[in-house]
Formats: sequence, structure tokens, C-alpha cells
Amino acid sequence: MDVYLPIANLSVNGLVIVALGAITGVLSGMFGVGGGFLTTPLLIFYGIPPTVAAASAASQVTGASVSGVFAYTKRNAVDYHMGLVMVAGGILGSGIGALLFRFLESVGQIDTVINILYVILLGTIGGLMAHESYLAIRAARSGAAPLPRKRRHHPIVASLPLRWRFYRSGLYISPLAPLLIGVGVGILTMLMGVGGGFILVPAMLYILGMSANVVVGTSLFQILFVTMSSTMMHALTTKAVDIVLAALLLLGSVTGAQIGSQLAGKVQPQKLRMILAIIVLLVALRMAFGLGFRPSEIYSVEPL
Repeated sequence: MDVYLPIANLSVNGLVIVALGAITGVLSGMFGVGGGFLTTPLLIFYGIPPTVAAASAASQVTGASVSGVFAYTKRNAVDYHMGLVMVAGGILGSGIGALLFRFLESVGQIDTVINILYVILLGTIGGLMAHESYLAIRAARSGAAPLPRKRRHHPIVASLPLRWRFYRSGLYISPLAPLLIGVGVGILTMLMGVGGGFILVPAMLYILGMSANVVVGTSLFQILFVTMSSTMMHALTTKAVDIVLAALLLLGSVTGAQIGSQLAGKVQPQKLRMILAIIVLLVALRMAFGLGFRPSEIYSVEPL
């Protein structure tokens, strides 16, 4: 089923795009990640221009997050107080990211920067996840109970002023910490089309010290509003949002998020993390190969 994408200016198989959206949705529901960190590279591999892929993936992540937030709200697993602080930071970050995007686009380096960021971030996150998952699986097989992780925020967070109580997360910390994390995620969302959950979830656990039972739902809540803001920024500034591409991705992701939220409670978490880590590392290696690979045609001519 061929579908024409007006902004990307090419025809694609609509069923393939829907399938990519479904994969993103499943990851969103299972891990609390927006899924854009895989959607954008996969779209690039499929032939979508990086700028259009990044801008359109951000809008698609919004749909997957809506479905996921509803699922976790039913379980009372969302800290709205913490989420709103992160949303404020994320909207500020998306504005900063829009300026960076326009600058890099003006100097002709945006495609290269997007690819390099993906290689660095996916390689780092995938490596850390794989290491942690391997230790957890090995401990489970040997019968040794893993040492429980002490839930404690980072010393830098403890030194920040103006403490607030976040009752649902069980924290008494400065709102500056989640605000700054939100700013960083907003910049990444604008530049890379990611929801930022693959950075946000570890940051909430290991930097803020949030309660694990609200991390995924709160992450999706933040991603929902920040991707909405980033999509609007892209539509107004870069004009790279392809509504047809985004609609096809949404069609698959909304259903996938519900499936993912159901699977999350049925499969061993350490095995899920290892599978995700392997996928992330494979995507990072493929993008690194693409950066160093010399194309058969160095120059191309585009119609005006």
C-alpha cells in the first residue's frame, strides 16, 4: 500500500510505517520511553530525510504517550506534581532546541548532528542497560539475591535550594533538579524527535531517587506535553512535520502502547531490559556505519 508523504516528497509503504509505530507503542507501554529514539533511526534507514523523521516522530510519540498515561493513571502510578515541573523545563528546553535546530539547519549540518547524537546516546545508554541486565540475569541464574538498590537522590540534588515535597514520589528535594532534567530532555526532543524517556527514566531513578512504581507513568506524562510542544515548534519554525507520516505512525503506536503496558507485568524485567539494550546497540552500530559509509553517489540534485 503505497502512500505519498508531501513534506518528505516520496512514496512509502503505509503498512511498514504503521508497523514501525506499533513497535514504538509497545516500547512506550513497557518501558516508559517515548520510543522516538528507535522510530527516528528506523525512519532514516527506510529513506525518510533525517529532519522530517525527527520532526514527525515527535508528534507520533505524543499519541503513544497519551495511551500510556491513561493506562498508568488507572494504576495511580503517575506523580503529576513532579511531572508538571518537568513539563515546564521540557517546554523551555524545546524552545532552546528550536534555536539550535534552525542554526544547524542554516549551516547545513543538522543531518550529521542528528546521526552523531544518536550514535553517542544510543551507544552509551545501550551499553549501560546491557551491563546492568547481564548482572541481574547472572544473579538470578546463580540463585543469589541481588542487593536492593537504596533509593536516594544524587548528592548534587540534595545541595540545591528551595525544597518541595513530592508526596507521590516520596521525595523532599529542590524543584530545580527535575526542572533542569526537563530542559535537557526538551532539547533532545526538539533535535532528535525523541520522547526522551530513555534518558528521563534512568535520571528519575538514579539522580532524583524517585519511587520506581511511579517512574514510568510520570515519564510518559512529561513526554506527552513536551512532544506536543516540540511538534508545534517544528511546525512553526522548521516546517518539517509530515502529517501523513505522523498519522500512520500514530495508528500503530496507540494500539502498541496498550499492548506494551499489559506485557510489562508479565515478563521478567531484567530480560526485557536486555532485549531493549540489544536493540538499542544494534541501531547505534547501524547509524555509526552509515556515518562512515561512502555512498555510491556523493552528490544529488533535488528539484526546486
